[in-house]
Amino acid sequence: MKDQIIIQEAKRVLNAELAGIKSLSKTFNNKFVKLVRGIINTKGRVIVTGMGKSGHIANKISATLASTGTPSFFVHPAEASHGDLGMITKDDCILALSNSGESSELNAIINYSKRYSVPLYSITANSNGILYKKSTVGLILKKFNEACSLNLAPTTSTSMMLILGDSIAVTLLKLKGFDQEDFKIFHPGGNIGKDLIRVSEIMHTGKKLPLINENKFMDKALIEMTRKSFGCLGIINAQKKLVGIITDGDLRRKMDTKIIEKLVKNIMTKNPLTINENFLIGEALNLMNRRKITSLFVCKENKPLGIIHIHDCLRITT
Repeated sequence: MKDQIIIQEAKRVLNAELAGIKSLSKTFNNKFVKLVRGIINTKGRVIVTGMGKSGHIANKISATLASTGTPSFFVHPAEASHGDLGMITKDDCILALSNSGESSELNAIINYSKRYSVPLYSITANSNGILYKKSTVGLILKKFNEACSLNLAPTTSTSMMLILGDSIAVTLLKLKGFDQEDFKIFHPGGNIGKDLIRVSEIMHTGKKLPLINENKFMDKALIEMTRKSFGCLGIINAQKKLVGIITDGDLRRKMDTKIIEKLVKNIMTKNPLTINENFLIGEALNLMNRRKITSLFVCKENKPLGIIHIHDCLRITT
């Protein structure tokens, strides 16, 4: 097969799936709103289920819901009829996925939902199927040929289900006011967890802070700066507020034989860049890279609480 034919086939698949995804905008209607509100009012968990490829998508949707503030887990429909129905309580709701809407393996879950009045929500392409007819609220996918050249392997349909599931999950996230701090609780590991660590958790504090009063002479400043090894020195006034900074670069630019006889306030750079304790490590690292600096004081009402060095951030994020 020629290279161009390979590329053309890949583009055909992409366009086929994009057509299905774009059609989803018509699914965001009153039924979508009713489904989302139904999940919000659920006291228990969202039980997501589906068979075959729909089941794989259902599993991913459940994981997304759980990680973004909506308690959820996946129940395999084939296992449900062999005891796993006991995992579903009356306080839960069910989100079932089936392109055909006629997957026989879902019958046990459908019957269970009706018997115990567990709300049943569905995503399907068949408005005449048993799943849609038995649903509390059902979302209908527009029928498209699968991207598979045989029109057999679930491709376009599963992409549409995934996007619709993400739309539900992220809408719930927004409505619940789920924020970065909540996200951090559920994602303590990996790169996501690292990026959500706040500078207050890693900053150097107390006696480790390189600080000196603005009316001290530079001989004292040089000793303090060398002892603390941050490559900078914060200058404070009588009210303990940060009014300036002296860096290694300042020393090189202003070095002369009489520098130790000068007052700190005559050497310092006024109004240094600072951050607050709620800055994320990723934000602080980005700021230092953009401003080409290696340290940042963490302040509250201009009073130094701590200091972070670029190496502190890099140790966490790499």
